[in-house]
Amino acid sequence: MAVLLQIRNAHKSYGDQILLDGAEATITDDKKVGFIGRNGAGKSTLLRVLLGDEELDLGEVIRHPRLKIGYLRQHDPFQPGESAMDFLMRDSDQPDWKCGEVAGQFEIKGDFLHGPVAALSGGWQTRVKLSGLLLNEPNLLLLDEPTNFLDLRTQLLLENFLRSFRSACLIVSHDRAFLSATCSETLDLTRGKLTMYPGKIGPFLEYQEQRKEHDMRANAAVVAKQKQLERFINKNRANANTASQARSKKKQLERLQTTEIASNEPTAVIIAPAVEPRQGAAARCVDLAIGYPDLVVAKGINLEIEHGERTAIVGDNGQGKTTLLRTLVGSLDEKAGHVRWGHHCKIGVYAQHVYTTLDENDTVLEYLEYKAIPGTTNQQILAVAGSLLFRDAHIHKKIKVLSGGERARLCMAGILLGDYNILVLDEPGNHLDVETVEALAEALLKFKGTVIFTSHDRHFMKRIASAVIEVRDGCAKNYIGNYDAYLYSVSHEIDEGYRSRNSDSVAKSRRDGEKSSGKAIKSGNSPDARPDRKVQKQIKAAERKIKRLEEEKKVYNEQMLACHDPAEAMELHKKIEAISAEITASEDLWLELTED
Repeated sequence: MAVLLQIRNAHKSYGDQILLDGAEATITDDKKVGFIGRNGAGKSTLLRVLLGDEELDLGEVIRHPRLKIGYLRQHDPFQPGESAMDFLMRDSDQPDWKCGEVAGQFEIKGDFLHGPVAALSGGWQTRVKLSGLLLNEPNLLLLDEPTNFLDLRTQLLLENFLRSFRSACLIVSHDRAFLSATCSETLDLTRGKLTMYPGKIGPFLEYQEQRKEHDMRANAAVVAKQKQLERFINKNRANANTASQARSKKKQLERLQTTEIASNEPTAVIIAPAVEPRQGAAARCVDLAIGYPDLVVAKGINLEIEHGERTAIVGDNGQGKTTLLRTLVGSLDEKAGHVRWGHHCKIGVYAQHVYTTLDENDTVLEYLEYKAIPGTTNQQILAVAGSLLFRDAHIHKKIKVLSGGERARLCMAGILLGDYNILVLDEPGNHLDVETVEALAEALLKFKGTVIFTSHDRHFMKRIASAVIEVRDGCAKNYIGNYDAYLYSVSHEIDEGYRSRNSDSVAKSRRDGEKSSGKAIKSGNSPDARPDRKVQKQIKAAERKIKRLEEEKKVYNEQMLACHDPAEAMELHKKIEAISAEITASEDLWLELTED
């Protein structure tokens, strides 16, 4: 285990804003670390410091002599007219066969590999960038919000890539599902301090909450003791007989200190519109075709959305999820067929094409007063505004000075103040932090109306979706199953792709071996073609071992969740890692045996 990076006594500030205040952390070559913290805490700034693009005000970053950083670039690194293959060969100096092999891990083939990279969607371009990272063979990957705007399939491919990546990673992300799937440790940046936790983000957040509750209880006891001492001192300091006791109590009082508790921004408390539950069909699509004046994106769509459902629109980027949503709410005309909404459906829409058309001369408060239903009090309006981060002077800002993210949050606040019984939400979590997304999820679960939405956040989708519509291959249809079933289906397709590539590679090796030895095996006639009993026994033994190890790992995970001692948690984490390594080795053996 080598130390790749060591951050010592790091200080960094912009004006009055302190981002790093004596921060310290160590990154080793065998860890994948999830880097978390509130918006504006300084995570991206620290990444720029590690890359050498910025300097610390004080402190140092010690780098291993053989450190080679791979950074997922957010800007466009491609040259005009070049293909993905051209870019990979130029960026990595690797031969075409090697570039094609690595690109295949991300399903970049055919026209996607040899056609112009500029014509690819953002998700496919991210796959090309990731292929370039792998070809450069770094020993530390720095990824800043890598899942932003990636569809589910690309997210799963990225997870597979990171799990198979043998070196270190430092990943900034608000996506809890992604961090849980890829990172074994958690690095938190709060109030300028870095805290490394030897476990995944879920156990860390639980530990953090338990620690906060413990400190609050301890502080309450300290405050009660302080008040008791103050009363004694005030009562006895003027009395000659008890003055010495009062002085002693005063010294005791001075030694009592409360624990400083990190005060994050207030957690949003979002309350969805109160509506009466209804039954029957909320919307029907009959022989619907969707698209744009010169392009049909999907056709032959026959759908039914029930009242009270929370329907997730899923599918790869570019398949037409947003186009379908826009057609449902009437901002795009049907190309053919029709959409029919039920009686008394009041539709509230959250989407980019809506929040870019707000009246720029209104203030935040004026817009919310206009959107609120009659009878809404000023206090209720201010509460909803505050839950979406419009507080104090921000409530009087003109819309024209708001950023895109602020306008998006304002549109969400306006919807929450209405009496809509249908909510259509296109990527509602894109401009909200983790805590606010959680609050929105809680509100939607309690909402008695109908929700139709898209999102790239799997944690949010799994919590919310009660029904699924899949847009794929020029059509959209009700998916038979919940979001977990859809997630499994996509994961299975990706795994099958990996197995197919591996099988093709194994088959090619065997054909080459047969040619070199001059031997050909006739299918069904050779004894060697029959399954070997010894191999079957080895397969069964490997399966039993994997099951036993998985059960042991589950026990250690449960113990770690209940553990409050950092040292004990570290020991449990080491045991879990050792078992995980055994499981991986056993699974590799099982794959080899089953291929035989």
